[in-house]
Amino acid sequence: MTDPFAEVVALLQPSLPFSKAASGSGAWRVESSGNGEPLFCLILEGSTRISIEGLGDLDLAQNDFILVPAAQRFTMVSTEQGSEGSIGDPLAVTKLGDETRHGDPDGLPNMRILVGRLAFGSPDAALLVALLPRLIHVRGQQRLPMIVQLIRSEAQDNRPAREMVLERLLQVLLIEALRSASDNMASPGLVRGLADARLATAIRRMHEEPARQWTVEQFANEAALSRSVFFDRFRKEVGVSPMEYLLSWRMALAKNLLRRREGGMKQIAERVGYGSASAFSVAFTRFVGVPPTQYARDNVA
Repeated sequence: MTDPFAEVVALLQPSLPFSKAASGSGAWRVESSGNGEPLFCLILEGSTRISIEGLGDLDLAQNDFILVPAAQRFTMVSTEQGSEGSIGDPLAVTKLGDETRHGDPDGLPNMRILVGRLAFGSPDAALLVALLPRLIHVRGQQRLPMIVQLIRSEAQDNRPAREMVLERLLQVLLIEALRSASDNMASPGLVRGLADARLATAIRRMHEEPARQWTVEQFANEAALSRSVFFDRFRKEVGVSPMEYLLSWRMALAKNLLRRREGGMKQIAERVGYGSASAFSVAFTRFVGVPPTQYARDNVA
């Protein structure tokens, strides 16, 4: 059976341009612009409070993991009692071996983390990220810390096939984070849709047969719901209507096929649900802003 999580993550083409181990001591504080880039963080020891623009405050403890697919401005601060009275610059940054120290360079750490900035290689990353929750927070899961440690180790070593191994580990990290968080999603998106057993059936059918001439009624039948209930429930949980989701997924697949030169225009059109190359060209141009022939010329995988 087709797995939407795996398909979306594979299309994102994740890489790891930056990661570091960091610690905090005293009344430390970290401020970052975020720049809309994907961010993950694993708390190894201690605790911290993170405040992300548009998402509010979140207290994190040991073994907590967060993933923000498009991080905006954020701050991280010490939560240790009495740290407010600490002497020194809370924004001070010192390099201690292979660890970055925030706050007091000579004090005992009250926080240790592994943090990384991801990059998504897909030209369609913005569309795919829009299908994910704005924030993924996982508590008490043992597999994620092991995966993050493996990623950190692989990133530091210059071993054969390093980039391939890193890409696969990052895909595993993203999939594990998504399925670990699927029972507790606040924001609409693919994860919340797949957490709903009825909607999940319809979503998986979309991914299995994107070329089929689907209707909302057919999706509702797959989900064993009335048309109106299915439509309203899908839009509430996923954040878009069923046909909007299907169109977005078809266009993501089409872009990938065009970049990889997998078939002629007629074959690609048929694989994503269009009866002719001309009908596909009209839909693609309306959605993407350029004709598929131009997109294929300008984008090569």
